[in-house]
Amino acid sequence: MNRVSLLAAASSFTLILAASGCTNVDIDEQVSAQSYPTIRVATFNVSMDGSNYDQNFTSLESSPLPLLLAQGKHPQIHNIATIIQQVRPDVILLNEFDYTENWRENVALFQRNYLGVAHGDLQPIEYTYSYSAPVNTGVPSEFDFDGDGKKTAKAGDAYGFGFYPGQYGMVLLSRYKIDEASVRSFMHLKWHTQQGSKMPMLDGQPFYDQQTWQAARLSSKSFWDIPIDVNGNKVHVLASHPTPPVFDGPEDRNGLRNFAEIKLLADYISAQSPAYVIDDKGQQGGIEQNSRFVIVGDLNAAPQGEKARPEAINQVLHHEAVNASLIPASKGAAHSEDTSYAKYYTASWRARADYVLPSKAGLLPVAGGVYWPHENEAGYQLISDRKLSSDHRLVWMDLKILKID
Repeated sequence: MNRVSLLAAASSFTLILAASGCTNVDIDEQVSAQSYPTIRVATFNVSMDGSNYDQNFTSLESSPLPLLLAQGKHPQIHNIATIIQQVRPDVILLNEFDYTENWRENVALFQRNYLGVAHGDLQPIEYTYSYSAPVNTGVPSEFDFDGDGKKTAKAGDAYGFGFYPGQYGMVLLSRYKIDEASVRSFMHLKWHTQQGSKMPMLDGQPFYDQQTWQAARLSSKSFWDIPIDVNGNKVHVLASHPTPPVFDGPEDRNGLRNFAEIKLLADYISAQSPAYVIDDKGQQGGIEQNSRFVIVGDLNAAPQGEKARPEAINQVLHHEAVNASLIPASKGAAHSEDTSYAKYYTASWRARADYVLPSKAGLLPVAGGVYWPHENEAGYQLISDRKLSSDHRLVWMDLKILKID
């Protein structure tokens, strides 16, 4: 709707209110309400990868997900769609949605056979726009990245842990137009180039030889800056899925990589981005200052608890450009453990791992939550077991778009 149409609609609305005895209506406020809406942004690690669907997933050479999407009958995927229909985000990042070259077809099948099917009283939901791209997981390398003395080209020796290319991929679904020509990706950025990077060490010696260290990529999957257009207002969706800081040894190679992946996020949104921040097209620098952005994804780092990695996650939680004042919570998580911060957990293994973090510039968080019903609430049957949907929960936040001066 253009500005003229908005003014006409606002004028008509003014007359209706006046007839009802309500005359205190400002046309500019009506236009502003249309131009600066509130949008719901979410992130959800959906566990839609081969390890969730095939007992022999370590032998897979490609993803089984496309076939399951085409068949349209898998209960776990229907439960994922049910949760999304319940929360109804405008924009949602799906972590662990396997990537293939035919990703657009996969998204279309997910839309038609799952999101587009009513579940009980829940109505279908449609996402007109989507984005995905290759990730490092499962991409073969010629190096021994896991240090076990073997060069297997997959799993721990892939550029990102995975048994086949595209495992644990990502996809963004949006009701708002995506500016695909302006998307920036950081799949190929080398770890060693990061300012302050630390090579894993074991018994005081480098864990990698120089050739291996020079080849190691920073992102275990990828990092994307995806601009979307919300009624003429640009919002940058900053999507990633850093590696879990576990499944390694005393060298802490995954812990160090998790820290580095989150540091890339922090450096990207900083006023003075370090020189190493160079995307896959060779463009240097971070996000334009005073831009609207929202960080989304399974960042695999918690600020509190037994699994806490505060030194990693606080790089963004305490960042001067981030508004982390609203922390999504749930009743289900609150009853999962007897701690004051349990209500903020986003994973069944009791940690806050998944985040929606808006910028201070141009966005105002007004509400948020984690889809984790209490066992006495409707919806608990969707999450009561890891196999029913995921070991992660959908995290959402309502963001009021504000004018940027």
